[in-house]
Amino acid sequence: MSDTPFHSETKTAQQITGHMGEDAAARFYEEQGYTVVERNLHILHNEIDLIVADGTHLVFVEVKTRHGVYGVHSRYGRPAAAVDRGKQKRTVQAAEAYLRAHKDPSKPLLQPRIDVVEVYMTRHADGTEEVTHIHQIRNAFNAR
Repeated sequence: MSDTPFHSETKTAQQITGHMGEDAAARFYEEQGYTVVERNLHILHNEIDLIVADGTHLVFVEVKTRHGVYGVHSRYGRPAAAVDRGKQKRTVQAAEAYLRAHKDPSKPLLQPRIDVVEVYMTRHADGTEEVTHIHQIRNAFNAR
């Protein structure tokens, strides 16, 4: 934390919710035997929320977190609907750039995959938030 009065680390409610969703998604993958390789990686003017590996796959994960009930669509639609064609293209480009930058012939080749994870949360009357459901969309769209 900076001592200067001009530096602010105050996060918006949306940023806090997003971070909670990313934490939940990371735990979700770890519980399935994956290792978190990277979090919030900025590459090619894009952010990849999570990169996880399981010995077979290297998974680039886009996490979308919303308040609501799984299966009951809000006025904004499902969280994954926010991953439009532009976001898909940028994510594929970022994943490809990551793979090029981390190419190592001495390591086993992991199959790349892009997942979208929807995290559903509820806000309690006391203001606390809780993750109520995680929905994984494996291989949500293809990398070339």
